[in-house]
Amino acid sequence: MIEDEVEIRTADGVSDGVLYRAEGGGRSPGVIHLTDIGGIRPAQREMARRLAGLGYVVLMPNVFYRTRRPPMFDFPLNMAEERTRKRLDELREPLTPEAVERDAGSYLDFLAAHDAVAESTMGVVGYCFTGGLAMRVAAARPASIAAAASFHGGGLLTDAPASPHLVLPRIKARLYFGHATADRSMPQEAIDKLSLALKSWGGRYESEVYAGAYHSWTTPDSPLYNQPAAERAFEKLKALLGECLA
Repeated sequence: MIEDEVEIRTADGVSDGVLYRAEGGGRSPGVIHLTDIGGIRPAQREMARRLAGLGYVVLMPNVFYRTRRPPMFDFPLNMAEERTRKRLDELREPLTPEAVERDAGSYLDFLAAHDAVAESTMGVVGYCFTGGLAMRVAAARPASIAAAASFHGGGLLTDAPASPHLVLPRIKARLYFGHATADRSMPQEAIDKLSLALKSWGGRYESEVYAGAYHSWTTPDSPLYNQPAAERAFEKLKALLGECLA
């Protein structure tokens, strides 16, 4: 597996990132791996590397490049502490819907220009905070994204005027949502409302709750990591991409 540290020029600056691809010639479909709010780190590198092992060229951009380069947290995360809450706000606030869509175009253009990437549709996957970002990427370039997945995504449907679910009419991709159990960032009421929005949208999708798997269950360095549920999530992602990307 080839692992390249890359820089992606965007309309708002330069995003650092990592590109994974198999050794040897040939072209493969591109996939964007959006990290959780913890950013690029060994656990997320492991996840992106494993995804690339399925036969994809995987780009893992630093979606928080406007704020800082990794590590996103140079102190232990503790939601009871002001410094943790302040850093979370610093990371989230620059990622307006408009900024996310500008970045989406830059990430996709970067992948499309790489000589290891096939001239075909691509996929995107987001975790936790970036589940909603994955939806926005799919909406920003509907002709380019054939598959989009969100695992324990937070805030996918809210009462806010910029709720991620409002981009559904622009999405042509097949969607997958793997929700956490008892997730304060995506409670059952919001999941039920998202299901109604998805039915109204009319595209191809699957939305399910992973019983007994709590927010951040897919991430190996999470204290709530659930290996059996994480393996099931990986198989779901594998099937989605395998069926949608040529």
